Amino acid sequence: MGGMALFRHGVRRFTEDVDLLVTKSDLKVIHEKLEGLGYVPPFTNSKHLRDTQFGVKIEFLTTGDYPGDGKPKPVSFPDPRQASFEAEGIHYITLPMLIELKLASGMTNPGRLKDLSDVLELIKILGLPIEFTNELNTFVQDKFRELWEAEKRGRIAESEHWGDEISPPGA
Repeated sequence: MGGMALFRHGVRRFTEDVDLLVTKSDLKVIHEKLEGLGYVPPFTNSKHLRDTQFGVKIEFLTTGDYPGDGKPKPVSFPDPRQASFEAEGIHYITLPMLIELKLASGMTNPGRLKDLSDVLELIKILGLPIEFTNELNTFVQDKFRELWEAEKRGRIAESEHWGDEISPPGA
């Protein structure tokens, strides 16, 4: 979830698909406009599409659905118009919402542990302060604190190993 958004926010990692956050009504329009024009659903009644020329999977995350295990929880996929910003003509999910969704996903689905790793990388690369916790839904705040502390311990251990002074996250 969110490889392109991660890239925009400073974390570079390989991704095999494109995740798009859409409303349920927009999803219907997208399928009406694109199916048969170089995009096909991977199976009948799938909400996702595949590019027929390059085989790229396009996965749609729909407003109101739940990250991770798909079960109801205090964190759900938001309306993209209310949780995004535009950069160079492309809309990206905001950093707090990206982190919130990744934490909720990794916390509730053991198959999505890379989402927790992504948050750890965001903390490290962006030097997010512990106060960033306050921008997140209470459902994920403890996990953010846990990852923030783990990143801090990692910096201390690295500093002790190399004999360097401890630098703040992102330095």
